[in-house]
Amino acid sequence: MSSTIKRILFIGAGRMAQAIISGLKNQSDFQISVTNNGNDQRLNYVRDTFDVEVIESWREEIETTDVVVLAMPPEVHDSLLNELAKFIDKHLIVTVAAGIGPTYLEESLPDGTPVAWMMPNTAAQVGQSMTLYTCGKHTDSSHEELLQKMLSGIGSYEKVTEEQIHELTPITGSAPAFIYKMAEALVNNAVDSGISEQQARKLVSEMIGGAASMLKNGESPKELAEQVASPGGVTAAGLKVFDENNFESLINNAIKACHQRAEK
Repeated sequence: MSSTIKRILFIGAGRMAQAIISGLKNQSDFQISVTNNGNDQRLNYVRDTFDVEVIESWREEIETTDVVVLAMPPEVHDSLLNELAKFIDKHLIVTVAAGIGPTYLEESLPDGTPVAWMMPNTAAQVGQSMTLYTCGKHTDSSHEELLQKMLSGIGSYEKVTEEQIHELTPITGSAPAFIYKMAEALVNNAVDSGISEQQARKLVSEMIGGAASMLKNGESPKELAEQVASPGGVTAAGLKVFDENNFESLINNAIKACHQRAEK
């Protein structure tokens, strides 16, 4: 693939597409266009918010597009891929849908089509996604280099196998919601002390950010918890409640539920 500006066509304009577009829109290497299933209100929002081109149909741009990003629900892929297959000619096809891996894409598209699967999370909109990705068997080094350039615009990334994406998506993709749920409870407790909700959110968000920074330093979560919790102290008392209520089992069950839902 040449080193000129790459044209990226997003088919789908929902939350994940918007998060990725937000991270990419200021990169001079990419020219972005967006379409969806005819939701003009959402397309107008994307155009006005991110200053990108919106089009009525992907057929308008497909011939001049380098990368097609499929940002629609999994159940829509079948019909779209059947139609898209008629127009594919050396395009890199990337999906961000849960459960739609390279194997599925390759079975649905012309032989030799380069494909990839990436699973960002919504922190892509602030350039802080932890994105998993994997490539198909026809994706060469130039395709992967382009994909990594896209991914670097929305945060960090890690290449894993197709099966590992299935296993890890609840951790990188769903677990932020678990953190937000815990944050909500902490904010509510902080507000009960008499401070404003704005103050409470600041306290909790900075605490979570600091804890994440400590994790990045290389020490294990167990070691970090032990640094906070002095034996017999107030933190140890709180952790005892977690243990008594099988906190780790609760997390494991939540991850298991994500897997079970993804398999349906």
